Amino acid sequence: MPKNLLIVESPAKAKTIEKILGKDFTVKSSYGHIRDLPKSERAVDIEKGFLPKYIVTPDKKKVVNELKDWVKKVDEVWLATDEDREGEAISWHLAQVLGLDESRTKRIVFSEITPPAILQAVKNPRTIDRHLVDAQQARRVLDRLVGYELSELLWKKVKGKLSAGRVQSVAVRLIVDREREILQFNTTPFFKVSALFRVPNEQGKLTDLKADAPGKFNGEKDARTFLEKCIGATFTIGNIEVKPQKRRPAPPFTTSTLQQEASRKMGFSVKRTMVAAQKLYEQGFITYMRTDSTNLSELALNAIATEIENQYGKRYLHTRRYKSKSASAQEAHEAIRPTYIEKQQVPGNRDEQRLYELIWKRAIASQMSDAELEKTIVDIGISTMKDAQLQAEGEVLKFDGFLKVYLESKDDDEDEETKGMLPPLKVGQVLQMQHMDATQRFTRPPARYTEAGLVKKLEELGIGRPSTYAPTISKIMEEGRGYVIKDSRDGEERAYQMLHLKDGAITSKTQKEVVGKTKNQLFPTDMGSIVSDFLLEHFDDIMDYGFTADIEKQFDDIAEGKENWKAMLETFYKPFHANVEKTLEEADRASGERILGKDPGSGRTVLVRLSRLGKPVIQIGKPEELEEGEKPRYANLRGGQTMESVSLEEAMESFQLPRTIGQLDGQEVSIGEGRFGPYVRIGEQYISIPRGEDPLALTMERAMELIEEKKKADAPIGTYKGQAISKGKGRFGPFLKWNGLFINIPRKYNPDHITLEEAHKLIEEKLEKEANRYIRQWETEKISIENGRWGPFIRFRKKMISLPKVDGKRMTEEQAAEMSLEEVKKVIEAEVPDAFGKKKAKK
Repeated sequence: MPKNLLIVESPAKAKTIEKILGKDFTVKSSYGHIRDLPKSERAVDIEKGFLPKYIVTPDKKKVVNELKDWVKKVDEVWLATDEDREGEAISWHLAQVLGLDESRTKRIVFSEITPPAILQAVKNPRTIDRHLVDAQQARRVLDRLVGYELSELLWKKVKGKLSAGRVQSVAVRLIVDREREILQFNTTPFFKVSALFRVPNEQGKLTDLKADAPGKFNGEKDARTFLEKCIGATFTIGNIEVKPQKRRPAPPFTTSTLQQEASRKMGFSVKRTMVAAQKLYEQGFITYMRTDSTNLSELALNAIATEIENQYGKRYLHTRRYKSKSASAQEAHEAIRPTYIEKQQVPGNRDEQRLYELIWKRAIASQMSDAELEKTIVDIGISTMKDAQLQAEGEVLKFDGFLKVYLESKDDDEDEETKGMLPPLKVGQVLQMQHMDATQRFTRPPARYTEAGLVKKLEELGIGRPSTYAPTISKIMEEGRGYVIKDSRDGEERAYQMLHLKDGAITSKTQKEVVGKTKNQLFPTDMGSIVSDFLLEHFDDIMDYGFTADIEKQFDDIAEGKENWKAMLETFYKPFHANVEKTLEEADRASGERILGKDPGSGRTVLVRLSRLGKPVIQIGKPEELEEGEKPRYANLRGGQTMESVSLEEAMESFQLPRTIGQLDGQEVSIGEGRFGPYVRIGEQYISIPRGEDPLALTMERAMELIEEKKKADAPIGTYKGQAISKGKGRFGPFLKWNGLFINIPRKYNPDHITLEEAHKLIEEKLEKEANRYIRQWETEKISIENGRWGPFIRFRKKMISLPKVDGKRMTEEQAAEMSLEEVKKVIEAEVPDAFGKKKAKK
């Protein structure tokens, strides 16, 4: 029997560490937090000094009992949860629940899961750091109070089931503010002038030399005047300046820079990055992944130096000791790096492998020599304009240095034009111009945030910490909240002017370009904007970026023992709660109402607002403008429109839908717009209009084409047991339809060429799945336990509710089948408070 019990959070981590420590230790997992504040209540006793009412969560009761049994069997218990505040709090909760003496229980920390690091930690144990625990408790309690009270307020003043939070609401505000900057941005046109010359290269062959006029021309008149003055001019090289330049590598990754770079280089979401990083850490491949430090240990520096010398030679080595800009004591004290730098690749899934390669390259590059470049700037004089010139720029890489391994990406890479090597040139050389262009360009609004860009902004403002970025972004994008969406949108076509000077003549032509195209950028919804405005109006301190950052600083002070956590909560909570009460009493309901103008037909007011169901609507007629018993006219916003951006003209167009456009086979054909976008309707059949087509401009001929395409798509491909099988494409992809059942077509099948045999197989699998769908069912209660893709779950009316875990693992079908109705109801009530309470009678 082992003498020591060492407790970590993760089972994967436990397996790795147990192999290192040997037979004297048994390593068990707590599967994360074992205690927390219950979901369904405030769970903080304010009168008793903000006393949290912690409970052992239902899915952890068996884990706790097993750990208690192990505590009795061993001589000593060691706590080895993560080294940040969250990990320290888990250790404290374990000590509390398992009845361990805090003053004697050994607590160890490490930033990597390697034999040297683990054995060194065991040699240097400490006790639980109560300052770190208090900082975590302060965050948890404050965020519960703010979230609980603001969410209740939103239910009454905006719409039910909304939520708010101290950090998430500020993150939403950032996205709302940026969207408004974009909407209010006045695009200003200007012209840029460039010329193309033909000059001999080193082999004597003619090659292109591009030169630009510095600065901008305000309008077409100024640009044309410049081109006119260049007619017949002689272009002579007046000066050649050669500048040596150096480019330095970026420091090794912190949490936020890893999230940003994984997004830019690989398109990973913040959550996807952290899931892969967590797995890499637990397997011992990288150091702790929640850190704001760029520091590397001396051991790591030496190992990296050896690797660089072996791989690339001594000239490529430049040891650097980075210092973190953050003064926070919260996170690990080392950057994210490989634990064994000689491992260039690791096993695992594709995400883990790609992320590891990125971390390896960044760590190696950070200790490599600067890249050495030579930049050449050539000034070209214009004989007809003594005060004007053109400039050509070239760049030569003299020594690649760290660029041999890695180059950091930037959000605005697309704006940077790569400058190549210039042909041989000399001062006084006369150049032969081929042509000159003046191209109209436009000033651009700031870009919308991507997930990575939002993380960068939060870090710049000091809002949140490495452990909170991913949860914050996931929270504001949850479908149930509806505050922010990540979307890719087609741009719009825009015309621009181009003046072309060649052979002494200037011609003008209009070209077209697509602008405003976005990929995976964050857009606020109308609900997000309205909630943000409401909170900013009534809680300007909570929504203030500086105030939120100051709260984070106070958490840091608590972690360092400089401030008492309960005193900090007292100072914050009293004025906050008083403001909640005042707002509840005095504030009007928020609808985001915006007057657009007057209906040309009736003269009544046209406005947009949020309905009581939380849906944006266009409305004609205010109550005071209507006859007795008359109701306003309503229309929905069309795709891509928002309450803030829609114009009166666009709003009035929405009242043209639905519109009848003709008859086909004795049935009316109409165009409308619904929840999933615009459609053609014939009889009771709805056919989606492809993205990018304007439903107001759709002709009868085009509608007939769409109807015919739909007929072909829906034509039976065969039968199964005498019933027709048809194909279709819906919101979630291609499907088969048979006897009222919809069967998704998996990616491994080509829906356009699916065989009858394959269709039969999919139908049979679906029928088998449906037969095994219900594990238990209580029809009168509208409750069932069903088999799902990820295991059993509870279906209560239309809501799907997760079952509690058993020993940290998903409940099996057999375990779910043993649950009684009473047990199931308890799980439902934990998720849906008062789910079975009597409804209050309407007054």
